[in-house]
Amino acid sequence: MTANSNIKFTITFNDPDLDAEEKDEQAQRLIAELKQIDEVDTVGRVLDPNPPAGNKTLGGFLVGLLMAEVNVANAKKLMGFLGDRLGGKPIELEVEANGKKLSVKAHSREELEAAIKAAQDFIAV
Repeated sequence: MTANSNIKFTITFNDPDLDAEEKDEQAQRLIAELKQIDEVDTVGRVLDPNPPAGNKTLGGFLVGLLMAEVNVANAKKLMGFLGDRLGGKPIELEVEANGKKLSVKAHSREELEAAIKAAQDFIAV
């Protein structure tokens, strides 16, 4: 993988104790934080490919989801940042690199650390 290859991270907040609006607030807070980091190339909400007819409340975005894109050199920094911010929150992390995808779920800080390690190993291949 070259240093200028991009890696996509999709993060889903999936805490069963939160309603859709609360999950979406978590995603929007993280997006705002990621926009402050120079290493992140792009970050934003994920568009719903099949929005329900008449859906105006969430503007056609998937609830509780965000996507960030970084180059290989900055991927480790992003994962460190995510580990600090998301420890203990139930999330699903999908990493896409070189046309391959890795999807992991975490419900605790320990699981998140294991998921981030798996993502780092996946990117290093």
